[in-house]
This record gives sequence, C-alpha cells and structure tokens, in this order.
Amino acid sequence: MGGREPDRVAHSRRVLLDEKGEVLGSTAFAQTLGRWRDDGVREARFLLGAADGFGDAERSEADLLVSFGRATWPHLLARAMLAEQLFRATSILANHPYHREG
Repeated sequence: MGGREPDRVAHSRRVLLDEKGEVLGSTAFAQTLGRWRDDGVREARFLLGAADGFGDAERSEADLLVSFGRATWPHLLARAMLAEQLFRATSILANHPYHREG
C-alpha cells in the first residue's frame, strides 16, 4: 500500500469506482463494509475518476476497486448508484427488510 501513513492504513479505506474494478453484488458490498467496520475502519473514501478513469498508480494505491458493470455511466448517475448501494449496505448490515435477495 505504497506511501500511506500508518493511521490512514489502519483507520481509512480508499475505494475507487473504476471500470476495471470488481462487480460486487449488494450483499458482498455490504459484507465488505461490515468487515471493515468490525476491523475498526472509521472512514471509507469513495473516488470517482475523471472521463479517462484512473491510472495504474492510483489503482495500486486503492484498497478496493469497484465497478458498476461494463456499461458506461454518467458521473451524476454513478453518484446516485453509489448512494443507493451505501444505503442498501447499511440496511443489510442492520437486518432491515429493505433489501430483498434474489
């Protein structure tokens, strides 16, 4: 994890929304956030790249690369999709019936 300061590594995660990222289902996304929470991570920073995306150096510094699929999404829509997935993850972790699997 490159030149990160120790506190950032222990208490923060950097997530890049990137076309080369992993396509996670809602439950897997929630489980990742829940695991980080349980490990004492206080902050997750979500970054959305410019039109040309992220470079290899930026990708290598990320804790997680996430893709919303193979389609190209406008930035404003990608933000809304991220907000929805964060809300859904919170409801999954709280065992709230909002999320219906299957």
